[in-house]
Amino acid sequence: MQLKHLRTLLSPQDGAAKVTCMAWSQNNAKFAVCTVDRVVLLYDEHGERRDKFSTKPADMKYGRKSYMVKGMAFSPDSTKIAIGQTDNIIYVYKIGEDWGDKKVICNKFIQTSAVTCLQWPAEYIIVFGLAEGKVRLANTKTNKSSTIYGTDSYVVSLTTNCSGKGILSGHADGTIVRYFFDDEGSGESQGKLVNHPCPPYALAWATNSIVAAGCDRRIVAYGKEGHVLQTFDYSRDPLEREFTTAAASPGGQSVVLGSYDRLRVLNWSPRRNIWEEAKPKEIANLYTITALAWKRDGSRLCAGTLCGGVEQFDCCLRRSIYKNKFELTYVGPSQVIVKNLSSGTRVVLKSHYGYEVEEVKILGKERYLVAHTSDTLLLGDLNTNRLSEVAWQGSGGNEKYFFENENVCMIFNAGELTLVEYGSNDTLGSVRTEFMNPHLISVRINERRQRGMEDNKKLAYLVDIKTIAIVDLIGGYNIGTISHESRVDWLELNETGHKLLFRDRKLRLHLYDIESCSKTMILNFCSYVQWVPGSDVLVAQNRNNLCVWYNIEAPERVTTSSIRGDVVGLERGEGKTEVMVTEGVTTVAYTLDEGLIEFGTAIDDGNYTRATAFLETLEMTPETEAMWKTLSKLSLEAKQLHIAERCFSALGHVAKARFLHETNEIADQVSREYGGEGTDSYQVRARLAMLEKNYKLAEMIFLEQNAVEEAMDMYQELHRWDECIAVAEAKGHPALEKLRRGYYQWLMDTQQEERAGELQESQGDGLAAISLYLKAGLPAKAARLVLNREELLANTELVEHITSALIKGELYERAGDLFEKIRNPQRALECYCKGSAFMKAVELARVAFPAEVVRLEEAWGDHLVQQKQLDAAINHYIEARCSIKAIEAALGARQWKKAIYILDLQDRNTASKYYPRVAQHYASLQEYEIAEELYTKGDRTKDAIDMYTQAGRWEQAHKLAMKCMRPEDVSVLYITQAQEMETQGKYREAERLYVTVEEPDLAITMFKKHKLYDDMIRLVGKHHPDLLSDTHLHLGKELEAEGRLQEAEYHYLEAQEWKATVNMYRSNGLWEEAYRVAKTHGGANAHKHVAYLWAKSLGGEAAVRLLNKLGLLEAAVDHAADNCSFEFAFELSRLALKHKTPEIHLRYAMYLEDEGKFEEAEAEFIKAGKPKEAVLMFVHNHDWEAAQRVAEAHDPDSVAEVLVGQARGALEEKDFQKAEGLLLRAQRPGLALNYYKEAGLWSDALRICKDYVPGQLEALQEEYEREATKKGARGMEGLVEQARQWEQAGEYSRAVDCYLKVRDAGSSSLVEKCWLKAAELSIKFLPPPRSLEVVRAVGPQLIGIGKHSAAAELYLNLDLVKEAIDAFIEGEEWNKAKRVAKELDPRYEDYVDQCYKEFLKSQGKVDSLVGVDVVAALDLYVEQGQWDKCIETATKQNYKILHKYVALYATHLIREGGYAQALALYVQHGAPANPQNFNIYKRIFTDMVSSPGTNSAEAYHNWADLRDVLFNLCENLVKSSEANSPAHEEFETMLLIAHYYATRSAAQSVKELETVAARLSVSLLRHTQLLPADKAFYEAGIAAKAVGWENMAFIFLNRFLDLTDAIEEGTLDALDHSDFQDTDIPFEVPLPAKQHIPEAQREEVRDWVLTVSMDQRLEQVLPRDERGAYEASLVAASTGVRALPCLITGYPILRNKIEFKRPGKAANKKNWNKFLMAIKTSHSPVCQDVLKFISQWCGGLPSTSFSFQ
Repeated sequence: MQLKHLRTLLSPQDGAAKVTCMAWSQNNAKFAVCTVDRVVLLYDEHGERRDKFSTKPADMKYGRKSYMVKGMAFSPDSTKIAIGQTDNIIYVYKIGEDWGDKKVICNKFIQTSAVTCLQWPAEYIIVFGLAEGKVRLANTKTNKSSTIYGTDSYVVSLTTNCSGKGILSGHADGTIVRYFFDDEGSGESQGKLVNHPCPPYALAWATNSIVAAGCDRRIVAYGKEGHVLQTFDYSRDPLEREFTTAAASPGGQSVVLGSYDRLRVLNWSPRRNIWEEAKPKEIANLYTITALAWKRDGSRLCAGTLCGGVEQFDCCLRRSIYKNKFELTYVGPSQVIVKNLSSGTRVVLKSHYGYEVEEVKILGKERYLVAHTSDTLLLGDLNTNRLSEVAWQGSGGNEKYFFENENVCMIFNAGELTLVEYGSNDTLGSVRTEFMNPHLISVRINERRQRGMEDNKKLAYLVDIKTIAIVDLIGGYNIGTISHESRVDWLELNETGHKLLFRDRKLRLHLYDIESCSKTMILNFCSYVQWVPGSDVLVAQNRNNLCVWYNIEAPERVTTSSIRGDVVGLERGEGKTEVMVTEGVTTVAYTLDEGLIEFGTAIDDGNYTRATAFLETLEMTPETEAMWKTLSKLSLEAKQLHIAERCFSALGHVAKARFLHETNEIADQVSREYGGEGTDSYQVRARLAMLEKNYKLAEMIFLEQNAVEEAMDMYQELHRWDECIAVAEAKGHPALEKLRRGYYQWLMDTQQEERAGELQESQGDGLAAISLYLKAGLPAKAARLVLNREELLANTELVEHITSALIKGELYERAGDLFEKIRNPQRALECYCKGSAFMKAVELARVAFPAEVVRLEEAWGDHLVQQKQLDAAINHYIEARCSIKAIEAALGARQWKKAIYILDLQDRNTASKYYPRVAQHYASLQEYEIAEELYTKGDRTKDAIDMYTQAGRWEQAHKLAMKCMRPEDVSVLYITQAQEMETQGKYREAERLYVTVEEPDLAITMFKKHKLYDDMIRLVGKHHPDLLSDTHLHLGKELEAEGRLQEAEYHYLEAQEWKATVNMYRSNGLWEEAYRVAKTHGGANAHKHVAYLWAKSLGGEAAVRLLNKLGLLEAAVDHAADNCSFEFAFELSRLALKHKTPEIHLRYAMYLEDEGKFEEAEAEFIKAGKPKEAVLMFVHNHDWEAAQRVAEAHDPDSVAEVLVGQARGALEEKDFQKAEGLLLRAQRPGLALNYYKEAGLWSDALRICKDYVPGQLEALQEEYEREATKKGARGMEGLVEQARQWEQAGEYSRAVDCYLKVRDAGSSSLVEKCWLKAAELSIKFLPPPRSLEVVRAVGPQLIGIGKHSAAAELYLNLDLVKEAIDAFIEGEEWNKAKRVAKELDPRYEDYVDQCYKEFLKSQGKVDSLVGVDVVAALDLYVEQGQWDKCIETATKQNYKILHKYVALYATHLIREGGYAQALALYVQHGAPANPQNFNIYKRIFTDMVSSPGTNSAEAYHNWADLRDVLFNLCENLVKSSEANSPAHEEFETMLLIAHYYATRSAAQSVKELETVAARLSVSLLRHTQLLPADKAFYEAGIAAKAVGWENMAFIFLNRFLDLTDAIEEGTLDALDHSDFQDTDIPFEVPLPAKQHIPEAQREEVRDWVLTVSMDQRLEQVLPRDERGAYEASLVAASTGVRALPCLITGYPILRNKIEFKRPGKAANKKNWNKFLMAIKTSHSPVCQDVLKFISQWCGGLPSTSFSFQ
């Protein structure tokens, strides 16, 4: 972000007149400045001063200048300003919304000290800081103030977070305190956050951190929990002064800090997660900045100065113009101001999460904003200033936005529709749909408020082309799904979301009621449809009719009027609604009945009085009637009974109107008598329930009020006697019997005998009931009653009477039941049969007449067949063994499988006639295999063959025929059939028949006869693939002969005979076709050949034209030449390609040469301008004379080549002399040289080289030497020989080079001689530098072959002493090396010694090395791990060396875990007081105290060794410079601990000293800062338990368990120290890295502690002594006096002290004597050793009563 100076709002004065505070209003419209003279100036957003007012003191008696304004803030609604003053008061001024409104004080809050700073973060809440350190809250609603929190330090600064939900105060002592009204789920802590090094006058709370600065000239950024994130230190900058004020941008992404003449800007970098410093804004003579205020949209920053000036700055990261209509100002990474350049309106787009806004677009007729951040999507409506930010994972910008709905943005992405309501930061909903057309989606968001419904948000959309889903967006659930039979092409919900209109592709308009889930088709041929805005009135067009539904609840009632055009829109306003229709070129408005629309709106708004008044004005029509009905229903629901009464009167429902009139009178009377709503009376509620026919509810209401009579009257009035009697029974009414009688009488009077019978039956009078049932003609009911009552069955006459009535009424089954009940099976069976109740008949027959069962089953089957229930009849026929009937029934019922099953059980004769019928069925289903099987079973194989033939399944037919017929008959049959097919032209069918009987050749012949060559070829390919190619060729020739060239071409090409095709077309003169075929099917050059032949056939100019057209002229010329048609080639080149003539001559010459016509060829070569080719031709043929002649005449340059060729011939004949002469004539000595080299004649080669090319002599010499080297010994001898020659010739340098080149070829003596010879010659004859070079080269070579002495002598010849010494050293001739060094250059004596040492080291000859260098030898022992030898050798050296290696060995042992061996080392060699050894001693001590198995008598000697070493160390420390140092004190403590451990082990060996051992374990607890705490407490607890000190044991082991848990958790924070208060057992101890006690022992302790704690017999208190302190504590808590510890037990000595010579050492007399007594009785050597040590340590024993012997 950058600051750019815009203007000066207030000019500075000459002296100090500081601006004390400034503030911007929340709506960005006002800016307030308070000057030093306590006047508030008000500016508008453009910086124009518009108003001012003076502040007032708390008390006028102190004068107007008795205070300063320290804080100022606008209210959230921007209509008030709070002013904080130093005279202990806050005033709130109401300044109004407009400039010039009267300024009134509306609140004042008196405080106890000066107000120092002030903020107004939320409505009614002002937060301010006081000089006494409190931060308080003032509530403008209650006019009261309260303290939020208090500190003891002056509040210097106060700021809020971006949301205003948290405050931060800075205090004079540097404290920064945080407080949240609502932490918004961040979980950040409250209270003191950080202690800044100086008073944080400049304090800002940004999004990601808190920035503080002050007089130390440092800016510190703190994290969310107070840790330092970054520091910007300007304390060394001489130009920087203290920071006085700071402000964070509203988005929290930038912070500006004011100092002297300078504004520093920090910008948060989200990518790097740090603050970055922008370039500071420096303004000379600005002086100290005293106040900063940032405009709420982040676009402006104002700075107030010490001299009273106010400067305004523009703040932005960047600016851009969008489509020349909008200005986008990025005031921070997450905040953009969008300004409409035409209207000047501004919208602040901001990411609430602080994400960086990437790109802003303005879409939807330039009304809607869309912007992306990394994780969210920002949307906004510029007209209403409603903004939303929703979580959105980027999808590469593939989203599509629809802005058709003013309340909601629809976003399509990857098949998903997401809805975002403007002004809401959550997505409204998300559904899967592939239909992106806004006409196929309808959203309604609270468009018309309804009674009892707070929020109404609904969505309708297409799931697929025929399915609509309706979703409640508040609950997120589906409230309706409509599956339609046709494709839906338009849909829309009404404004209340209760009705859905949709139209399908057939232009049918449907209405769907969401509550009742009912769908109604309301219009056909609908071309336009629209809801009237603000109502539920519907307008649609059907052809030339305008249809209007004023009451959509009655969709059948529609108002229709004729129109002559197409509806294009609806306009509603100024009290009328018009439908716009285009009629030709004009637009006509049709006005709708606003009154009817008004009614619907009134109903929706719940204003029924208005609706009634409106309906009163209308005449009664079907539409009006529907409206009255709607109003009646709604007014009843709303209990507006007078309106309901009026509605029913209007509708002519007199009864309802009268009933409601009476109800209203009751309600009015109740209201008059008791007050309140009369409709709440029980009578009114019951009557309304009766009106709804909900009599049970009415009854419940009456009975709740104990109005039994009224409930009974209601039922009697309705003749609902049953319910009336039930009420009377339930309430025990006295008139119950009277009611029953009355009811019976009424039933008889009204001839309801059945009901009367039921009443008598319910009262138990069966006879009377039966009489009534029979009278009513209901014998079945009488029979049911008799059957249920045994006593009635005994009445024979009655039963007879009933059965007669039943038979008369043809109720045979019931009569049968009755006969069966009275045990008359014969009559029962007759009745069952008559009544076709065969099931009961069969059941009865099985029991009574078994012989009749079969007959009955057959009759049952017949009955079912009559009833057309053939399926059911089958089983009964089977039971009756009527197979034929069963089969007929199965066939009739089309139960084919059952039929087959039954047939399979029959004999062959019976079944055979039915099988074909079943087979025909399966054949019709194309289940031919089953049909075949059935035909075969029915002996109708011929039918099966015919079936297969008709179905074209020749193979199966053939297979079947083969089974049943002789093969020759089958063939005859099929061939005859095929020939018949052929005559009918059914060639394919004929083919199949031929192929079926394996006669494909007949089919091929047929196709050939009818010239159906494609089919013929297909069959040949299938049946004779080997003849396919021949067939194609044969057909090709036939077709060619017939002149059908195109078809012939196809066949030739199929036979891969493209050449035949080309020849065919050539022979017919069709060159173009031939060329096409050659180009398509021939090789790469075939078409060129055809073109060439074509051209040749044309000849002359025509040929040239053709070849040019084909672009093949040059190719044709080349082709002619290639084919030796030189005449045609010369003709073409003469006519068109003259430049090609020489080339043709050349090719012709070459042709002639090949033919052996050399003379003619020579002439052609010369014509082609290639005489050299002629020369080469003659040279090739060894005709040197002719070659010479042509060369001299036509190509002088070739003469030399002729001579060279001649020389080559001489060489082949081994005539070197002749060859050399010819080559020298040809001036080619180099060639002669090469030939001699190739022949191996190196001397001749060297001679020629020396004479003719001396410059190459050196290279030739080297080559010769290389060759010699390659040849091995033979070559080496040659080299030696050559060297000798050079030597004899006095060429010493070359001789030396030659000797040096001799390499080992199996004879090292030869090589050595040569090298020595080379050295000798160089020393004798060559200059010193060269001889030195040679010797330096030869020396290493000699050394390499082990001739060290020879090499050394050579070096000494040239005084190379160092090299000679190195040679002797390499040969391990140490004495010679020493002698040379001593005699020739003493400087190298040390060098030789050093090398000798290194040699001994490398060879591991340590024993020899000891004599030379002890330390090196010792180091080598260490390297080799020979520690014993190392220490043994070191022992013989001085004390310092010894202890160096002892320390190294000890370190090594400790690393290997051998602390005991390390201890033994120091026991043996003593412990010096070297500080570098201290860590070793400490480590030995630590390992020893941590190791297991040391709490026993056997461990005494280990502890005694540790004690003795530490004693030795402490004695040495006393004499050293480390005396009385902290290390010394620590080792003294360790010595004491080691003594306690040793004494404990000694005591454990003697039974009488058990308590001494236990006391020592307890005493060791005071040293747990050096011991593993868990081990120490375990040992103390176990020891205490062993001697019966259970209280102590419980406490110590409990502590041990706590410690083991702490080790598991890795922290000691949870430890409870209450048991060890006022003891010297330390609380702060190191946490042991591991458990020191095994799991099994831990579990034992856990069980014991648990058992003891359950018993509750122990008191959890440590034992106390006479001091009132814990008995083992050295320090008395009450007095702080420290007692000396006893040397024997470690317990404090309170009395009977035995003192020793050494000060501070003493023992308790009782314990001392006990110890001495135990030694006397047990003669324990370890106890004696303890006494001996005490004697040494304490300077002797107190008495001589004991000796060590």
